[in-house]
Order: sequence, then C-alpha cells, then structure tokens
Amino acid sequence: MELNRRTVIAGAAAAGLAATTLGAGTAEAAPGGRKKPVKELFGKLADGTKVYRWSLENGGTRLRVLNWGGVVQGLEIPDRHGHHANVSLGFDNIEDYVAKTPYFGALIGRYGNRIDKGKFTLDGKSYQLSVNDGVNHLHGGTQGFDKHIWDVEPFTKGSDVGLHLHYTSIDGEMGYPGTLRAKVTYTLTKHGDWRIDYEATTDKATVVNLTSHVYWNLAGEGSGTIENHELTIAASRYTPTDSGLIPTGELAKVAGTPFDFRKTKTIGRDIRAGHVQQVQAKGFDHNWVLDKGITSRPEHVATLSDPRSGRTLRIATDQPGLQFYSGNFLDGTLTGTGGRTYRQGDALCLETQHFPDSPNHPNFPSTVLRPGQTYRTSTVHTFGV
Repeated sequence: MELNRRTVIAGAAAAGLAATTLGAGTAEAAPGGRKKPVKELFGKLADGTKVYRWSLENGGTRLRVLNWGGVVQGLEIPDRHGHHANVSLGFDNIEDYVAKTPYFGALIGRYGNRIDKGKFTLDGKSYQLSVNDGVNHLHGGTQGFDKHIWDVEPFTKGSDVGLHLHYTSIDGEMGYPGTLRAKVTYTLTKHGDWRIDYEATTDKATVVNLTSHVYWNLAGEGSGTIENHELTIAASRYTPTDSGLIPTGELAKVAGTPFDFRKTKTIGRDIRAGHVQQVQAKGFDHNWVLDKGITSRPEHVATLSDPRSGRTLRIATDQPGLQFYSGNFLDGTLTGTGGRTYRQGDALCLETQHFPDSPNHPNFPSTVLRPGQTYRTSTVHTFGV
C-alpha cells in the first residue's frame, strides 16, 4: 500500500520519530504542530557582522535559513518510514559560505542565471554589469543578492509559519539601474509545503529575475549521486546555449534528445548521451521552456523522486522557465553539513525563472520592471512519499 505524506508524519509522531529539533534552539510549539521560528547566532563575517540562523517547522518539514543571502542552510523532510533527512546541500559555518559556496541554498538576484558579457540595452541606454563567469554575468555578479545580509521578520499566520526577508539593492549596484526593493517570503504550510513569494519595486527601469538555488538530493545530502533520481519536466522545448552557456535564442524541441523529460526517467539514463549541448555543459545545465508559459498562479511543472527513500518533490510555479542543473561542477573539494564531500552529480538544482540572457533576446519573455510596477512571482515545493 502506498503511504501518503500525512499518514507517514502521523505515524512518525506517534512513534516519537518526528521530535528532532533543528539546530541549537528549541522551537516554540503552536497549534497544529507548527513551531514558531527560532533565531540563533550562526557566525560572524570578517568585519564582525553577525550572521543569524532561523529554524522553523510545520507539517513535518523543517527549514533552516540564514540572513546571509537568504540561504537555505538545511531542509529536512521524512522518508516513507517517517525518518527525516536534510535534502539540501550546505555548510555548517559562515566562512565556507563566504569563500567557497557555489550558491548553496541562496536567494539569487538581481538577475538569476547568465547575461551575455554582462551587457544589455534598455530604453536606448547600454549597461555593463559585473562579470564573474568568464566574460559573462552570473547570478547577480560578484556581489549578488546571495552575498548580502537580509533583514528577516518571522511570522505566523493562521496555520502557516514563515519568514519575510528584505533587501534593498541601490542604483548602480553590480551595474544595474534603479534602486530595487526586494521582499522574499518563505512559508511553511500545515501540509509541509515550502512556498516562496518574491516581490520587488524599482525607481528606474531595470531588469529582474529572482530565484532560489537549492541543491537537492532527496536521499539526503552527502549520500552520493542523484543519477538514480527520477525526473519529469512539463516542457516540450529548451533553450540551447553556446560554449559559454549563453542561450543562442533558439527554442529547440526536446523530442528525440536527452533533454526530453516529458515522461519520467532517471537522470542518469541519458546524462552521458554525448549530445553536443551536454558535452559543453558537462551534463545538464539548461533552461526548459515550460509548456504552460507564464501563469497567474503556480502550476505544477516538475516532479523529482528518489525511489530508495520514497521522497518526492513537486514544483509548481507561475514562471515560464526552469533551469535544471545536474551538479556538474561539484568537484570533491567542498565538505557539507554532514561532514561528507560533494562530488559531481551529488545534487541537482531546479530553478524557476525567466530565461537566461532575456534582456538580449526580444523573442524571450521580458524581464523589464518599471517604476509603478511590482514584480511578483511564486514557487511552491510540495514534499511527499
């Protein structure tokens, strides 16, 4: 008999298996099993700035978040037997996040993914952004949103618990025009869903593309390869790239290629197929053009599952694209929260987004935000067994 998530959580609670607390703090219990966020010191930056970690829990999901970069430092969910494991890659100290991280769990902005040579033109004016990926701009530049302290405001609302995170990016930061005021809300629902709501306003025309860069391994971080994970993506096309992983502008069909995940398959099945796009990316590192396009509310677009543990992740978004990155550049030099090293293919990212390099491709959905407008987008992660 297939067990649903609520049955597993209830059984685990009855057996005393769901009583593990997060971090050093003990969360305050609230009705419905919800626990209010708990704040604790995580470390200090070189200039003495304190970095805090917030721990919260609801519906069997446990989340740890840093005010440094809005980083998800840990996310624990139960397997088919009710046993929790941290399914996101990360570090146990702030020094590694500052010096080494490949965006583990970070909030990405002002623009997620790549912009060709860090250049774009808006309203007839050319802009040069920070270049930090060869000749290209990646994930907001050398000091993107992932490398700043965010203001964090915890909340409980009805049966939900969560955090409001705020950051103001000043005009000219990393070369972007306009002062951008960003608000990101992390919510854990009573069913254990993790919802991210992004908002932003600007005082000058600019471009914006916010996303989350969690590295997933549903068997548990540090447990080894994700090649046996099964993945489905509701996309008939993807955006091929050049050797610098910049989209060519083509919306290519996935049919007949390793990029076809319309029917569930293991990640490892076609990862070594030798397609020229895989060779230059060292695996999968591409944007899938979601069949649903831009929608008014989040719709289901991808499912990831680990047959060994039984854990599943369903992603719903209102965004038009999904970046699937198969952990190609993890090289064994990073040691994670569990004390084990991360090697190539030990995790994957599923980043909801507008397309990479959109400011330079008029045929891509626009990422322009103007004064008087509010950027809004939402992504929901639903966990199950």
